[in-house]
Amino acid sequence: MTDGIDRGMQALAHAGRRRMLRLVSTGERTSSELAEATDLSRSAASQHLKVLRDAGLVHVRVDANRRLYSADLAALAILREELDAYWADHLDALKRTAEDEQRRRAGGRRPRQAAG
Repeated sequence: MTDGIDRGMQALAHAGRRRMLRLVSTGERTSSELAEATDLSRSAASQHLKVLRDAGLVHVRVDANRRLYSADLAALAILREELDAYWADHLDALKRTAEDEQRRRAGGRRPRQAAG
């Protein structure tokens, strides 16, 4: 994975940041709104928003005296594509390992296929 994808994954490791990201993906929110919605202090919310910004997952727009946060939908789409590819590769490998183990336990015979 690239550095950007790694930062995105690390940013999503915290439940509060994932909740914030869901909220800003539906529209702009202030840090105060996000703090209240996630039961975080304003200071903690600001720190989490910085992590999301640094990972490239959210944008900030200044409107008069407010900072409005929104999701970077293109970055989220790229992150999702990477995750889909990651899990597809790893689940295929897990399936092959399980099938190999099943054959080994069956004495090298191919396991029976389920009807379906």
